[in-house]
Amino acid sequence: MRSHAQTAIRLILLCLLPLTAWAGIGEEGARHLLSRTGFGANPAQIALYAPLGREQAVDRLLDHAVYNALSAPPTWVNEPFDRPGKPNLTEDEKKALQKERNEHAQELRGWWLEEMRITPSPLTEKMTLFWHNHFVSGLDKVGVPQLMYQQNVLLRHQALGNFGQLLHAIARDPAMMRYLDTVNNRKGQPNENFAREVMELFTLGEGHYSEQDIREAARAFTGWSLDKDFHFVYRPNQHDNGDKTIFGQQGNFDGDDVLDMLLRKPQTARFVTIKLWRYLVSPTPNEADIQRLSTLFYRDNYEIRPLLRAMLLTPAFWQSQGQLIKSPLELTVGTLVTFDLTPPDWRALAGLNRQLGQDVFNPPNVKGWPGGEVWINSATLLTRKQFLDRLSHDAAPIRNNFIKADGQMDEAGGRQARIQRLIQAGLRPIKLQPDEWTAIYHVRNAADSARLLLAVPPAQPLPEGMSGAQAIAPLLLDPAYQVH
Repeated sequence: MRSHAQTAIRLILLCLLPLTAWAGIGEEGARHLLSRTGFGANPAQIALYAPLGREQAVDRLLDHAVYNALSAPPTWVNEPFDRPGKPNLTEDEKKALQKERNEHAQELRGWWLEEMRITPSPLTEKMTLFWHNHFVSGLDKVGVPQLMYQQNVLLRHQALGNFGQLLHAIARDPAMMRYLDTVNNRKGQPNENFAREVMELFTLGEGHYSEQDIREAARAFTGWSLDKDFHFVYRPNQHDNGDKTIFGQQGNFDGDDVLDMLLRKPQTARFVTIKLWRYLVSPTPNEADIQRLSTLFYRDNYEIRPLLRAMLLTPAFWQSQGQLIKSPLELTVGTLVTFDLTPPDWRALAGLNRQLGQDVFNPPNVKGWPGGEVWINSATLLTRKQFLDRLSHDAAPIRNNFIKADGQMDEAGGRQARIQRLIQAGLRPIKLQPDEWTAIYHVRNAADSARLLLAVPPAQPLPEGMSGAQAIAPLLLDPAYQVH
């Protein structure tokens, strides 16, 4: 009898195991997954993922990824353009051309922010932004908005694809070739910029190459150029056909050979894995997870999707709530997504994000945005709060204190006045409606609002008896809203 009883208990336990494995991630888990892999999440999106188990939720996220933008780009992106520095222009023509490029740059920034807001595949845009900050190019140096748009399309197309293919493609990308001076790399006059950054920032990281490797790799990339229409072209007469010694190997290598050498190094897989971990999981990589994930990435020939899936299924990911500071885009676009809001002028919102330190299509330098605590300082924190307060209109005394404090630091309030104009231009016709939002999504009380909006408990406890609608403004202004 005892044997039969033990057998029955074992059968019951075996039947229960799948139930545990497939337990839903709940609202908090869904908010965490969607916030980290996209830009915010409204309660309807959270409700869609809450009943799913971790594997189901992650697989749904990956299976529904698309690789084309939903919003139409500006009409000029495929039009011919004048080369920067075109000779024989009058001063008036130069000014008109620069004005047109500035207008195009603003439209391009606004277009991408709109795509982040309306995309059915936030993960794709989040990864496109990741690659934009990995393979850095900037409008200030590239000078041609059309080329930055083409690069953005490339990054989106390969956002969850193959890193090796993306590396080879970005090396030939016209915007990248202008940004890192590949076009100026000729036999007898090698330019080392791209060779250095492809090792230091794109693949290996500092300390995993020598200065000789850089010099010899630069020779291998000679002959890569652009034609008069900014299309990639190989010019054999400008290529150095002599033997080069790179990573201890000798031969008449070309640029593709160098890229393949970099991809054969496991350190490349490790470097990219760590960077992606810091982007999606936490500032502190877990060595055991990094070792396992980078080995998987290398073994799978640098397929990005399996790496993402494995990373999002690590226990560390599901235990990392509140460990990342929201970037300006995660804060601004994420808030609009969460409350189903759309500003009338995306260009103004792009300008606001520039003031907050994240100017899309124009990272600060070749290393990109460092992120993390760098996002927060006295000026940007103030502007973040003002943006959120402008949406809620429910914290006037606090807002006035912010403005007063900033006025004491800012000469004549000039910078703050510009920021206020940006916020007002982007948000004037829209207003968050707490009662309507809580009614639509059946948010019953303050605890519901906190669970849907915050990754961690609020720093300032909410008064007892506060409704879900009343809780929104203080939750938006709580320090906990700045992390996810």
